[in-house]
Amino acid sequence: MSNVTTLAQSLCEFIDAEVSMDPDTPVQEGTDLLTTGLVDSLGAMEIVHWLEETEGVEIDPVDITIENFQTVAQIIALVDRLKE
Repeated sequence: MSNVTTLAQSLCEFIDAEVSMDPDTPVQEGTDLLTTGLVDSLGAMEIVHWLEETEGVEIDPVDITIENFQTVAQIIALVDRLKE
């Protein structure tokens, strides 16, 4: 399993367990987190903190946008860009 797949799976599990506003809806890589209301602004900040701690990246507040945080796949793409 690649690091991206592992990170995506871990992030989905974190969102399901700690952040999701609807625990009955499992999060997958393509699940819309923001416009569906699964993740609110506080949840987005918890995701940022989790990523900074687990992945060792620093996420600038200007990067916390719907384009970067709408799905787990988009979040992973942001983390990949920050690691370059």
